[in-house]
Amino acid sequence: MRKLKLNEQSELLKYCKTHSKKLSSELKKLGLSYDSLVYENNKRIDNLFPESSLKYKTLSELKKHKRDMPLVSFFSGCGGLDLGFEFAGFKTVAMIEISEIFCNTLRDNFSTTVIGPPEYNGDVKDTDAIIDILKSIGIKENFPGVFVGGPPCQPFSIAANQRFSKNGKKFKRVGFNHKGYGNLLFDYIFLVKIFRPKAFLIENVEGLLTLDGGRQVSEACQILAGLGYTVEKPTLLNAANFSVPQNRLRTFIIGIVDGSFRFPQKQFSTVPCGKALEKSIAGLANNETREHKAESIERYMNLDYGKRDKLGRVDRLNPMLPSKTVIAGGTKGGGRSHLHPHIPRTMSVRECARLQTFPDDFVFTGPPARQFTQVGNAVPPLLAYQLAEQIFEGLNA
Repeated sequence: MRKLKLNEQSELLKYCKTHSKKLSSELKKLGLSYDSLVYENNKRIDNLFPESSLKYKTLSELKKHKRDMPLVSFFSGCGGLDLGFEFAGFKTVAMIEISEIFCNTLRDNFSTTVIGPPEYNGDVKDTDAIIDILKSIGIKENFPGVFVGGPPCQPFSIAANQRFSKNGKKFKRVGFNHKGYGNLLFDYIFLVKIFRPKAFLIENVEGLLTLDGGRQVSEACQILAGLGYTVEKPTLLNAANFSVPQNRLRTFIIGIVDGSFRFPQKQFSTVPCGKALEKSIAGLANNETREHKAESIERYMNLDYGKRDKLGRVDRLNPMLPSKTVIAGGTKGGGRSHLHPHIPRTMSVRECARLQTFPDDFVFTGPPARQFTQVGNAVPPLLAYQLAEQIFEGLNA
């Protein structure tokens, strides 16, 4: 599709503002789209990636194993953990998720039992019901596989509350005391206690480690160790250090019975986000882009690499670096994306999924805002794959 010249674009934006015209409609009349727009500073840097930078990889480029070790996932979201584990040879036998939209995504992309709406409520807090359902599908004590889960992280999130003073009335980082989410970590641990899988994985935001001085995380690890697990010290990983083209800090707690676990080796080079966006996404699902107003584009087009539009609170990504964290947004709304490094518009769900290392044929269901939430909540499948490899190795050491 033809790119506009900078002077053409400026005239078009001025026309839309002066005559109260929708930019999307005017672009369409010209046979153009938002992808025809350009930044004022849009120098091509395709050949300027650092020599030490890594190639953008997808799961299809890695070795796929057939191990058939069973896996149950809790708080499954859209299945980022499951996708990585399945590619590493694990077989997901049940996925538990409370959101019906997310369950629809799981059913569209996985051939396994999804315990969630509309047939079940998928609420892990209702441990008795979850135990009964799992037993009804053949999950028994001393489960010969792995449990994985990321209890909802809003109470521990720093990003969700960083606009408030910690001493202010609106600060909400209440963690384990949160009525809706705070005890889900311990509900999950209770299910581990009941079924005794060979290994477990817990994933959460970095704030999990620092809340209340780490007291309750320490308590959780002590409970798990008391069940006979060798529990690795809770560890903060940045996905960018494991070939994911995105800076994403997450806490992982992993335990194994009759074995030991070592986290995957950190890479000292990274994958620039620009490499994830090189391949065309034309014709792929989940690739609708937001129809910005002319006034917004006028602000965006003047941003340099890595700079923020303060009014819209969105950042233009620097294609030479891993992206900023893909944002999930609130549970009742939806996430929003950063600005594309080469096009002055916010990125599509598909482009954000590239930054998260989801395959291009993975389809997200529901309205776009909820698709962004699914992508932003997920563990990058490429990172999940590396963790799964290490868990399998630890179980068979």
